[in-house]
Amino acid sequence: MKALVFAAGLGTRLRPLTDTLPKALVPVGGKPLLYHVVSKLKDAGVDDLVINVHHFADSIEAYVHDQDDFGIKVSFSDERDLLRETGGGIRHARPFLEGGDFLVHNVDILSDLDVRWFVGQARPDALATILVSERRTSRYFLFDDGMRLAGWTNVATGEVRSPYGAIDPSRYRMLAFAGIHYICGKVFDIFEEDAWPEKFPIVDFYLRECAVHPIYGVVPDHLKLMDVGKLDSLDEADSFIATL
Repeated sequence: MKALVFAAGLGTRLRPLTDTLPKALVPVGGKPLLYHVVSKLKDAGVDDLVINVHHFADSIEAYVHDQDDFGIKVSFSDERDLLRETGGGIRHARPFLEGGDFLVHNVDILSDLDVRWFVGQARPDALATILVSERRTSRYFLFDDGMRLAGWTNVATGEVRSPYGAIDPSRYRMLAFAGIHYICGKVFDIFEEDAWPEKFPIVDFYLRECAVHPIYGVVPDHLKLMDVGKLDSLDEADSFIATL
């Protein structure tokens, strides 16, 4: 199985730690975030891994090589010249990912997700399968009764986005994105056909394309998940990782 780990971000919410090291190498439970994510993916059967790099890219590459590439095939999608955001990051990694479906995992997400189970939930017609949860937040994806993506809302500002025009969020299931998704390999052709730029968020792509290409959400019955994106979350993350 192929997977892409997003590790290129600046990690601004983790400053001052990320003033001197990349977010991927911030320690949790005595080991870098990247170690925890890659170990989980490897245990799930990932044997062809791509890591995108930008901020302190040399440090990430050196760490991975020090780990003997975790005993699997590892490639680096180099974004030193331009941080392309999540959608652009996937598009830029095409030379390493094309040829089949692949998993995408944020480096700052820790969870007890059964990755094999999640991949098995992908429907044959799905362009993408998104892991979502009941987690409380201000921003939610909106899904219809069949768990097909229909839009997005920010409940703090009242903003609603949908390719179907003005929709009522209360008529949809509101679920939080968990930073893990499984994407069909045909996505690269759609990037080209619909003239997506070099730099763009994958959420923008999903919200425009979901009217034409089915994108589904998946909610596990039980999910322990933590976004280690802020400095004040690190102590909690140390305790969290010990429970997984």
